[in-house]
Amino acid sequence: MSAVPNRATRSVPPLALASKVSCTRCIYDEATPSIVFDEQGVCNYCQMHDRLCEEYPIGDEGQQRLRKLADEIRKAGRNKKYDVVVGVSGGCDSSYMLLQAKELGLRPLAVHFDNTWNSTTATENIHSVLKALQVDLFTYVVDNEEYDDLYRSFLAAGTADTDGPTDIALAVVMYMACKKHGINYMFEGHSFRTEGVSPLGWFYIDGKYIQSVQDTYGTRKLKTFPNLSLFRFLKWTMFSKIKKIRPLYYIDYRKEEVKQMLTRDLGWKWYGGHHLENRFTAFCHSYLLPQRFGIDHRLNGHSALVRTGQMSREEGLQAIASLPEYDPELIELVKKRLGYTDVEFERLMTQPKRTYRDFKNYKSTFERLRPLFWLLYKMERVPKSFYIKYTSKSSI
Repeated sequence: MSAVPNRATRSVPPLALASKVSCTRCIYDEATPSIVFDEQGVCNYCQMHDRLCEEYPIGDEGQQRLRKLADEIRKAGRNKKYDVVVGVSGGCDSSYMLLQAKELGLRPLAVHFDNTWNSTTATENIHSVLKALQVDLFTYVVDNEEYDDLYRSFLAAGTADTDGPTDIALAVVMYMACKKHGINYMFEGHSFRTEGVSPLGWFYIDGKYIQSVQDTYGTRKLKTFPNLSLFRFLKWTMFSKIKKIRPLYYIDYRKEEVKQMLTRDLGWKWYGGHHLENRFTAFCHSYLLPQRFGIDHRLNGHSALVRTGQMSREEGLQAIASLPEYDPELIELVKKRLGYTDVEFERLMTQPKRTYRDFKNYKSTFERLRPLFWLLYKMERVPKSFYIKYTSKSSI
């Protein structure tokens, strides 16, 4: 059996010591896709952050906007059982979103897409938080053999977007819950102030891309996987009147303080790191992406925290000086469940790398429909991050 080290280290010097040109404000450097620096050495991602801060203020103005939104949501929910759906994973962000919904006087319906790879802690967190807040749960469980086949297809494809189908599936399941219960609002637990916006060169996913990968490498039809075709996407965003709201955009979100509060008040437990509440996602973020593709998504979050003053630039650089640690037992679990021998797994980890551009996808269609998606973003039917990232001809 091939040896798997207990601690991963970078094969290149730490960013703080490297000769690469780095942003003078955050910890992105010239290796970040589509990065551009101004005369002061500040990168375009920091400038994007500042524009988002102007558009989505925190403090008193942010609270006023949230209260106004809550009034609109309650009005739309009259004579209905629920006011808003909230996607949950057992993680910190989504658990806090449920709490925020309750504190705004709303009646949330929690929505969970179960890809059958949840950690025990995540499952326990979902039940603990729902019980404490007295919130109902809408769950969609995919066929585990079908979903494992989809994961094998993406690993065979050699792209960095292996865990992307889960994001698509959760979005579809949230729309399904809205349709079933006549709900017009969704809460999403993303914050650009703590997570940043992932560059397109690090991550891309859409329904056509998923189907293309599965058609090329899969052995099963996607019967239970809730994929998102362009027709379905446009139907929901243009005609369903369902609005996507990101409340954390209006909150001075301090995740460490929130974790302590959730633990104290709701029986929630920390699962060890961002995106680690799901075992396959943990595999992707701790091993697959950094080891195979040289992508360390901690750069997104740490850069965001540096921009907001929740972390110093020196602390951020030190935090990414070595690659993420990973659990060797998790690697063995992935091999066993997906049916790989050590030799087969090693071949997958060393085969030529590809990107979404090597498969059919909707990217050029999104670019052509850029004016439409600008309107949909203004109507709160799609997040601004989607408009910025997916409709631009640059690779941001």
